[in-house]
Amino acid sequence: MNYRHHYHAGNFADVMKHVLLLRLLRAMQRKEKGFLYLDTHAGRGRYDLSSAAQGDSQARKPEWPEGIGRVWRSTSQPEAVSDYLNLVRSCADAGTPVGDGDEPRFYPGSPWLAQAVARAQDRLFLCETHPEEFEILRHELSIARRATLQQLDGYTALRAALPPLEKRALVLIDPPYEAQNEFAVLVDGIEQSLKRLPAATLAVWYPLTQRARVDAFFDELQHLRLPPCWTAELCVAGEATALGMRGCGLLVINPPWQMDRELGPVLDWMKELLRQEPGASAGLHWLVPER
Repeated sequence: MNYRHHYHAGNFADVMKHVLLLRLLRAMQRKEKGFLYLDTHAGRGRYDLSSAAQGDSQARKPEWPEGIGRVWRSTSQPEAVSDYLNLVRSCADAGTPVGDGDEPRFYPGSPWLAQAVARAQDRLFLCETHPEEFEILRHELSIARRATLQQLDGYTALRAALPPLEKRALVLIDPPYEAQNEFAVLVDGIEQSLKRLPAATLAVWYPLTQRARVDAFFDELQHLRLPPCWTAELCVAGEATALGMRGCGLLVINPPWQMDRELGPVLDWMKELLRQEPGASAGLHWLVPER
């Protein structure tokens, strides 16, 4: 596995994913009872935006200025985005400039955000299979409360960690999509997770690059007899774009009650702020409605 997320850290897809992840975490905390947060592809936890292309043989244009850079400079945001932005700003040395002016130096990944808002009764299980990324993750979150860090394949972690003692779980599945059979493995992982904990809230991030592959993924999901679930998508350009990734989505299975009503205005705000080309769009659609 050659993927290194630090090349893409803080881009529009991270903004969308992390805003929604934070809302999911907050929604899970409406109940006093604790829950397990399982991150199957955790990455390194925190990313240095000043060295995003370090070690690359060819300099890459940083992606964060079109993502967190725009949010950072925005003068007003929906409450959900403000909550996220406050956490980004609180990330260690977040105000250290990359260049001239007030710009973020470090960007938090999903494990950092989860540990920042975790309560005493919540538990974290963070998995990363790449040796170098795992060592950085272990260093970054070495003092995190009630956190288990494992150098482990994320799909194996679904079998190892579910069902949890708490009987409640939020699972983020965010693979690199390098393998040709990633979507097939992903569908199997979803199926196994729901067998182990039918009420688990699963959040599955996916890129919008080759539309046909994503359509095939959703076709396969229809065979699983899924519980209530919806997808939220954000596209910063239309289908004719030359961008390598024009958008992304988050599939949420067993979503918290009424969360969909909150996210419509948030997605619209992100669409307007983060659009890069004509044809930008955003929306939330139920795959299996609430009963």
